[in-house]
Amino acid sequence: MTEGLVEMFENFSEMMLELFAVSLWETVVMVGVSGVLGGLLGIPLGVFLRLTDEGGILQNGWANRLVGGIVNAVRSTPFIILLVAIIPFTRLVTGSSIGTWAAVVPLTLAAAPFVARLVETALREVDNGLVEAAQSMGASTWQIVWKVLLPEALPGIVAGLTISFVSLTGYSAMAGAVGGGGLGDLGIRYGYQRFLPDVMLAVVVILIVFVQAIQSLGDWAVRRLSHR
Repeated sequence: MTEGLVEMFENFSEMMLELFAVSLWETVVMVGVSGVLGGLLGIPLGVFLRLTDEGGILQNGWANRLVGGIVNAVRSTPFIILLVAIIPFTRLVTGSSIGTWAAVVPLTLAAAPFVARLVETALREVDNGLVEAAQSMGASTWQIVWKVLLPEALPGIVAGLTISFVSLTGYSAMAGAVGGGGLGDLGIRYGYQRFLPDVMLAVVVILIVFVQAIQSLGDWAVRRLSHR
């Protein structure tokens, strides 16, 4: 009987290790893909908001208020509600409303407006004198964006993206509550529903380490870019 219990424990341990590995990979995919896609959508939005803002190169109050209102509306929507509200769109894009790739859709939509505001804030920190100097030399709007605004704001943009990736880690855990997979799903199914506190604790520790790794990498990148 003792040997049977030992064997069962060993099999359970191996199964849990495999589950942790799979769940960690799912979290990496969700956070990584949605973070990149959110950045690709959010950075142009942030640039647009800055250019069309009062005193911007392409000042346009109507367009700025319209886009800014949409960005604020998405940002103010709790993620769990956004996750459920766009299920039809998620099904249209991925063919399913559950799973890792299905979770990428709402995560991306949640990240994009967040990134947009952070990028807009970073661009505001760029000295207007540099923009005026570029304009006086005949630089086009495109050239000012690519050769003045973005390079000068790059450390701030990277810092903003780091914050976004950290936030997405928390969102990915929430996505696990509705079948999104990842460490959040593992913690809920085994740690909470099956009353295995050790599993829940392990999930929390892994998420803390994961976030620390993202933050450390982001801080390192900001330091390198600031001293370039």
